[in-house]
Amino acid sequence: MPDLPYTAVLFDLDGTIVDSAPGITSSLAYTFEAMGLAVPSPAKLLEWVGPPIMDSFRDLAGFDPITSARALAIYREHYVMTGVFDADLYPGLRDVLQAIHASELPLSLATSKPESTARLILDHYDLAQYFDEFTGASEDEVRSAKADVVEEALRRLRVRGADLTRPVMVGDRHHDVVGAAAHNVPTIYVTWGYGAPGETVGTVAVVDTAAELLAELGL
Repeated sequence: MPDLPYTAVLFDLDGTIVDSAPGITSSLAYTFEAMGLAVPSPAKLLEWVGPPIMDSFRDLAGFDPITSARALAIYREHYVMTGVFDADLYPGLRDVLQAIHASELPLSLATSKPESTARLILDHYDLAQYFDEFTGASEDEVRSAKADVVEEALRRLRVRGADLTRPVMVGDRHHDVVGAAAHNVPTIYVTWGYGAPGETVGTVAVVDTAAELLAELGL
């Protein structure tokens, strides 16, 4: 599509399409309580939204692999039962996804959330219809780093015959920027998510509204 700046789009989920922080942070608080540990402050819990959760158990909570696995089991059960739909669709994002779909640009989800859970959210908001692929973390978390997710999303789009000469990532955290850059994919950074100002370094564009995002995509 020579008239558009990009030939395929990868989209983050948490902090980009939906504000999923309430459900994630409440499930994290439950996990800490269930393990008999002090619950981090609300501000600290927000740092968990976006990065792979096993990385956060290690880096933010200081858990060893066994403790992380125990925490993950507690978190997942609570999140799927009570937290997964405690989220809000960001203003204008349905219009963005509709426009991408209508343009026939190949579109893949690229989230560090497990694919099954991500699909539940997209189905809940009736957004799954706009995606060609639903790429996320594997259920065992072996594939959860954003670079690995991006690699798999690109692989799946390539199998579909998508033009990957100019793909672009849309996300809200530096994990999106770095993970996409590992595969020479530029990132459009959205400011309505959970990132801090310094996380925009290395992005190809920074947008404050859905309308600005559409303009960057040439739609």
